[in-house]
Amino acid sequence: MIAGWLCSWRAGSLSVIVVIGLSAAIYSSLAQSETCSLPSQHAGVTFPAEQIESHWACRLQPIINNYTTANKIGPLRTSLPEAVYLYFLDHPPMAAALVNRLGIAPYQSELRGLGRYWGNDGEGTEGIVELVYQDRTSRIYYLEGSHDSRFRVHITGKAVVLLRMDRVTDSNGVEAMDSTLVSYTRLDNRLLSGIVSLFRPLVGSTVTRKLAKGVDSVNRLSRVMQQQPDRVLAEATKSPGLSSDEAAFLKHALENLSHSSGATPSRTTSP
Repeated sequence: MIAGWLCSWRAGSLSVIVVIGLSAAIYSSLAQSETCSLPSQHAGVTFPAEQIESHWACRLQPIINNYTTANKIGPLRTSLPEAVYLYFLDHPPMAAALVNRLGIAPYQSELRGLGRYWGNDGEGTEGIVELVYQDRTSRIYYLEGSHDSRFRVHITGKAVVLLRMDRVTDSNGVEAMDSTLVSYTRLDNRLLSGIVSLFRPLVGSTVTRKLAKGVDSVNRLSRVMQQQPDRVLAEATKSPGLSSDEAAFLKHALENLSHSSGATPSRTTSP
């Protein structure tokens, strides 16, 4: 969900495997690494670029400086408390499995190493997501992926996704999270990069819809967790099940969400 992730992932999220084509963004204020320079401001949002390790800075720099498309989306609200939001953000396979099994979206994700995940959005886009930097309010990701369009064109590219998160209280006094995403994508094929540049508004709107769908998927998951905790637990225990730590966290989160929302939990297991 980034979320999906991104989700969101991370989703929102991740949600999220990225994106071929995004509309223009403006950045300034360079922050210096040892050998490569990265901007600290992206579309008016400040990120801790000076904290990025030099080897990563040099991998991200050509994408940011020579992007095919770029965009900013958000802030978008996710109806989850910070602890649950961050847990899902940092456990993409778990978040994707819940969203998939509950029939919300056909996301898939697998762990491929420390801070490295494979993901598939079920709509022709898949790739590898690597965590470059994290703190309580920021995540920075590097992505390599591909997209098979309905026109039978196989597109590959790389992307940098910067995520800013803010804890808020909604109108009902319930904790939630606001997320802002700034993304840069660079296609591997120069000819395709030139063609895409002619259709940035159209492609950008398509990607925006994909990202918004990821956030909506997380919000739908949140509502099911609040209203049908037994159903969520039943799906979570299906083979392959969650790890013992993930199962324990989910059970605790479901109890807290049902109490904080004031909703009467439903016992139904229907889709």
